[in-house]
Amino acid sequence: MPNQFETELAALKENLLLMASYAEGAVNRAIKALLKRDDDLARRTKEDDSILDRLEMEVDEQAIKLLEQKPALFELRFVTMAMKISSNLERVGDEATTISRRVLDLSQEPPLKQQLDLPRMAGLALAMLKHSLDAFVHRDPAKARAVVPSDEEVDALNKQLHRELARHMAEKPETITRCLNLMVISKSIERIADHATNIAEEVVFLYEGTDIRHGGKPGMD
Repeated sequence: MPNQFETELAALKENLLLMASYAEGAVNRAIKALLKRDDDLARRTKEDDSILDRLEMEVDEQAIKLLEQKPALFELRFVTMAMKISSNLERVGDEATTISRRVLDLSQEPPLKQQLDLPRMAGLALAMLKHSLDAFVHRDPAKARAVVPSDEEVDALNKQLHRELARHMAEKPETITRCLNLMVISKSIERIADHATNIAEEVVFLYEGTDIRHGGKPGMD
């Protein structure tokens, strides 16, 4: 039979995976709302953000209770990384909400062809998020490490789209509001990729004891 600590640790992991499911779903809905010009779907994404906020608070509360029990080294890393992963997932939800707000604004005007570049970016960011979370679940730091280089591709796509939109605004001033909304959406997708990268780095630290942020540091076993 699992002891009390193991039961509480399992409950923490369960809440974290529930957060992951909601965060992925929120981003998927926000992008679908953009492509389908679906205001109802966009509003649902905004409403679901409160669930992620509540779950983050629950994870923090569970983590603090576990830390008070003075866990062993690996369990200590697990609990502290769980709090960091939870924070990143909550911010992913915030970015999905930002996208949804801009979708509601964009649906009032004719679409621009530039928004067709966004699904590719979103697909990359979502794949990064999924692979990071899979690496966490399956204790696979190598898979987590493989996520990190993809962040540069998303950054490059974001910069390219911003350049195209800036040029389009200069040529057609009547599209400025729409272009600015698309810039915000693009930046939100880029931030989702950043959070996925953060989670990947946290997974590596959890399972290897190695800090790979900023190019990597010596192991901490």
